[in-house]
Amino acid sequence: MPISIIIPTLNESTTLPRSLDSLLDQTEALPGFEIIICDGGSTDDSLAGLDPRPIKIVHSEPGRAIQMNRGAEFASNDWLLFLHADTRLPPGSLDLIEQCSAEWGRFDVRLDDRRWIFRIIEKAINWRSCLSAVCTGDQAMFFRRDLFQQIGGFPAIPLMEDIAISKRARHQSRPACLRPAVTTSARRWQNQGTVRTILLMWSLRLAYWLGIKPDTLHRIYYPK
Repeated sequence: MPISIIIPTLNESTTLPRSLDSLLDQTEALPGFEIIICDGGSTDDSLAGLDPRPIKIVHSEPGRAIQMNRGAEFASNDWLLFLHADTRLPPGSLDLIEQCSAEWGRFDVRLDDRRWIFRIIEKAINWRSCLSAVCTGDQAMFFRRDLFQQIGGFPAIPLMEDIAISKRARHQSRPACLRPAVTTSARRWQNQGTVRTILLMWSLRLAYWLGIKPDTLHRIYYPK
């Protein structure tokens, strides 16, 4: 059962090429797979030089949830995999999704920094998401198309869309927690500071749980 891989982009020229190279290596010999890039108005070279034959490029308003939903509209396969532009799939991951009996799921995550603190962060993310059935976008979430449509796709909110769709999906079934790890960028922790970023993320999740609007949380997470 082939997979449609949907990648939202916005000024990802430094990360997208590496992720695409890894992805194209995996899908080259697999029939039926498609890669859909949904760009939210990049002003850098994110889309420069992309071959339109293996990659379908669509455009939308900016906003990760909006872009992922837009990309899903152009998907033709029964599995939808949502992959961040700075995230790389492990070898054999697409076969695991095809063999999956669950209706949705995610992979373990590994951050691309060798320091020991990031091993602890990874374990905490993976353990928490499997226990709570609330996953993060960095974990390469995937859904059967029928379920994705049934729950209304990603809520059109500027932040916490991954948490919101997880809560919708877990009312239908538990996610598959696939152990091979995707590799994603640790740039936010590196740029903003590890402890500061951890505390910020915990605070934002608590605020969201308490009912603070995602628009407000977005302004805190992405200050101008």
